Amino acid sequence: MRSLALAAVACSSSLTLTNCAGTYGGYGKPNMGTTPTTEERSLQISSEPTGNFYYGRRYFVYKTRFWGYLRKPRQPWSEAALVIMNENSTYQPDRLPEDGPYDERHGYDQNYNYKITGSYTGRKIYDPNSNLFLPEFRATSFKLIDRSPGWLFSPADHYNPSVITLTNKSVQMPR
Repeated sequence: MRSLALAAVACSSSLTLTNCAGTYGGYGKPNMGTTPTTEERSLQISSEPTGNFYYGRRYFVYKTRFWGYLRKPRQPWSEAALVIMNENSTYQPDRLPEDGPYDERHGYDQNYNYKITGSYTGRKIYDPNSNLFLPEFRATSFKLIDRSPGWLFSPADHYNPSVITLTNKSVQMPR
């Protein structure tokens, strides 16, 4: 009887853990904020000014060399491209050493929103630490728009600086 009870507890725990992982994609609870609401985000994007520039969201993961996501004005983040920046024209805003005080090192601008001018080079660049081939973008300027824009793809987003957790359909994760 005791072993039957232990088996039932183990099974119940297993199901609970599996459900939690499924709810959050196996990465953890949402930690990027729940604002704006999805409706507010859609309204913000649909009323953006248009022009010859991109909106960029910095996405920093230790040891990877991609920069983050770029999208055209009024395009949803779900259609943004994860890119590697070509710094021949200008440096990324966080072109700093990878160690040092938190706000004075490479990646300090995780999740910042930028208005970026430049163009895609047409090349795909291999990032060996993420095992991804990503489009190359040559930026000519970065203008900080927002230091705390909230979630990227969904209010359920979970950011982990050690693992790629924020992906959309543009990112084909290796198997």
